Amino acid sequence: MDKLIYTAGSGAKHILDQQATVANNLANVNTTGFRAQIDAFRAVPVVAEGALPTRTFVVNAETGSDFSTGPLQMTGRDLDVAVKGKGWLAVQMPDGSEAYTRHGALKMNENGLLQSAQGLTVAGEGGPISIPPEVSVAIGGDGTISTIATSTKPGAPTVLGRLKLVNPPEQDLVRGDDGMFRLKNGTPAAADPSVQVAGGALEGSNASPIDSMVTMIALARSFELQMSLMKNAENNAAKATQILSLN
Repeated sequence: MDKLIYTAGSGAKHILDQQATVANNLANVNTTGFRAQIDAFRAVPVVAEGALPTRTFVVNAETGSDFSTGPLQMTGRDLDVAVKGKGWLAVQMPDGSEAYTRHGALKMNENGLLQSAQGLTVAGEGGPISIPPEVSVAIGGDGTISTIATSTKPGAPTVLGRLKLVNPPEQDLVRGDDGMFRLKNGTPAAADPSVQVAGGALEGSNASPIDSMVTMIALARSFELQMSLMKNAENNAAKATQILSLN
């Protein structure tokens, strides 16, 4: 009886948590470079003084991310870049630390500094990258940024720098509240020259709206099942109390 009540009650609570995760995935199906979140749960016995060995809670076993690649969308915009396959774009956070994203809709601020769509400074292998005015920008497959002057007779392209592209082990990455990924130990990842990008393109979200909707329906039915189990436990307790009172 105890196991039924505790498992069903805590299970229902975590189903609500999982519904929030799926709802977040569904809300980000159109977010560039978004990585879907994954929840996993398991039942564990309650170990405490005076606790019955039949009491079991459902707890979070793992909160991870789906690192599969999203669809490539050609935009033709000079400052759009999509990472092909595995890898990440490195950006500098306001506190000086480094974070990683797949959102490649880059822009320039009023001083020509290359930034992410969120206004964070894009990290280059030699530091931040500044783009002069009146130039056309091209991003090579290896992340090299070059420019050609548009105000004068076009000449040889000028290489400004190279994007810092990294590919740390996925199990070492953790998602922050801002949607950025970081290494668990807090150290910056080393640049990986094997990471390739596509200029004039963006990577779409890897969250599937169909899968998310099906999961939401399944979770709703699972929540109803947990509530039914708790109702059965209540009825069983009432029947047991009635039998004991007759004795």
